[in-house]
Amino acid sequence: MNLPNKLTVLRLVMVPVFFISYLISLLGFESASVVSAVMMFICYAIAELSDLMDGKIARKYNLVTDLGKVLDPFADTLSHLTFFVCFMHSGIMPVWAFIIIMWREFSILFLRMLMMRTGKAMPANIWGKSKTVLYAIASVFSIVYIVAAAFIAPGAWNGTYEMVLYVLFALSAIASLMSFVTYLATVFRSKALSGMTR
Repeated sequence: MNLPNKLTVLRLVMVPVFFISYLISLLGFESASVVSAVMMFICYAIAELSDLMDGKIARKYNLVTDLGKVLDPFADTLSHLTFFVCFMHSGIMPVWAFIIIMWREFSILFLRMLMMRTGKAMPANIWGKSKTVLYAIASVFSIVYIVAAAFIAPGAWNGTYEMVLYVLFALSAIASLMSFVTYLATVFRSKALSGMTR
């Protein structure tokens, strides 16, 4: 297994550790929220850093593999959905946005599997790139909010910040849905799946 794939595996390992870190805040003992927030921040930082590095290293040194092509999007989906479940449970991500994003992510994974059978890659589109950027921004703002809430007393800032988060997650859901519709339209226009037996 090459270095980019090892970094992707590291990201997969960080996902359950992030979730466990979140669960610590629910234990109810003193300073649990502080310990949880700090651990979540560290896990998220490691996961995102490994995500940035694996792609750059794979492209720069021509280390793109068949395993990496499958493992990387799977790690993306698993990590994003885990983060979003925690944010939703914390009340800072609207349920409707999570449902749209979850449907999109599983649908795209299914579509990728179908396309792989044809030997054709799914082309990137502006909505997919926008979705990735918005996911990252919404997640960073959420982590910062959770960390801040562990150290700063509740006040007027909470309502303002939560409104910003609502807008970010709403935009993420819209971009996510539009990227799927665009992918789907491209696949149908290409007739890439027309030769599949039914």
